[in-house]
Amino acid sequence: MAARITLPGRSEPLEVSAPRWAGSYPPPAARRVYAAAHVASADGGDLIDWDATLRFRDHLWAHGFAVAEAMDTAQRGMGLSWWLARELIASSAEHAAARRAKGQYADLACGAGTDHLPESETHSVSKIIDAYAAQLGFVQSAGAGVILMASRALAAAARGPRDYLDAYGTVLKQASQPVILHWLGEAFDPALRGYWGSTDLEAAAATVLELIDRHGDKVDGIKLSVLDAGQEVALRRRLPAGIRMYTGDDFGYAELIRGDGRGHSDALLGAFAAVTAPAAAALHALDAGDLAGYDAAIAPTVPLSRLIFTEPTYCYKTGVAFLAWLNGLQARLLMLDGFQQRRSADHLIQVFELAAAAGAITDPDLAVTRMNQFLKEQHR
Repeated sequence: MAARITLPGRSEPLEVSAPRWAGSYPPPAARRVYAAAHVASADGGDLIDWDATLRFRDHLWAHGFAVAEAMDTAQRGMGLSWWLARELIASSAEHAAARRAKGQYADLACGAGTDHLPESETHSVSKIIDAYAAQLGFVQSAGAGVILMASRALAAAARGPRDYLDAYGTVLKQASQPVILHWLGEAFDPALRGYWGSTDLEAAAATVLELIDRHGDKVDGIKLSVLDAGQEVALRRRLPAGIRMYTGDDFGYAELIRGDGRGHSDALLGAFAAVTAPAAAALHALDAGDLAGYDAAIAPTVPLSRLIFTEPTYCYKTGVAFLAWLNGLQARLLMLDGFQQRRSADHLIQVFELAAAAGAITDPDLAVTRMNQFLKEQHR
C-alpha cells in the first residue's frame, strides 16, 4: 500500500510506500545499541504527555533498542529540568520493570549529571562532585543503568585535565556497576567546548584514556558525539579490551557500526529514535552476517539523519518528535518549552521526504494525513 501527497515545490506527487520491515525485532547480538528517546509534551510548556512518552519507549524496546533515558534527546537542560528528569527516570524505570516482569525486553540506562546546579553561579569541583553523586545515586536507586553525562558546570569550573580526572574518578568510585561515559561535543551543546580540559580532540582523548586506565572496572564504555568519524576510530582503537565505543556520530554511524577488520562501534544515538524500524532491520541483517542487507537498510537513513542533525545541531530533537508524530506515536506535535518551533516548515518538509525514502514512515496513510494537516496549518 502507498499514499500520495503533493508537497510545496514539487511538480509531481510524492508516493509514500508501506515499509518492508517487520513490526518488531529482537535485541541485536552483534552490537550493543541504545536509542536516546525524546519527550512528548502535553501543552508545549513543561507538562509531559506521559502516555505518548512511555509509548515511544515501548516502540524502541519492541524494535530491540535499549533506551537511553533523560539525555539531551529528551531536552535535558533545554526544557527538561532535573526535577522533571527525576520523574521521567522513575516512570521509565517502573515501566521497564513491568515489561520485564511479563518477559518483554526493556533495557534502560539513564543520564546522571549536574544540571540541578544553577547555571548562573560558578561552582567548585567539590560541589560538582556532590551533584554528580546525588544524581548517580538516584538513577541507581531506580534500578537503571547509568550514563554519566557531560557537565556544563564542570566545563565552566575545570582549569585543566586534572580537575576532570579528580571529579570523574571520585564519582566513579560510587558507581555500583560499570557506567557509560558521555562525551558530547560543542555542536550538540556549545557550553561543553573544551571538555576533558582541551579543545584539541587528541589531547582530550588522552585524558579520557587516563581516566579509563585508572577506573576501567567502573566503565562499560564511552559515548562519543563529536561528529568526527576519524577521531572516533582513533580513540576506539586505543580503548582497553572490554571497553565499548558507543558511537554518537549521527552523520557517520552506518560505517562506524559496520566496522572494519580492526573493530566496530556500538551505538547510543538520537538518530535511532528517528529511523527506528530500518535501523532495527539493518542490525538484524548484521547479526545474520548479511552485510549487503545491512547496507541496503541503513544507507538510506543516513541522509535523513544528516538533515535532522544539521546546524544548529542541538535542534535535532524537533525532527525526532516530528517523525514520532507522523508515525502516530504521539497525538500532537508538542515538545517541552515549545521546542517543536525550533525548525522551519521547509526543514520539516524535507525531513518528511527523506523519511519516506528511508522507509522510516510506518503508516503511509496516517503520515500523509498528518503531513497535509501540518501544511494546512502553515498557511493559516
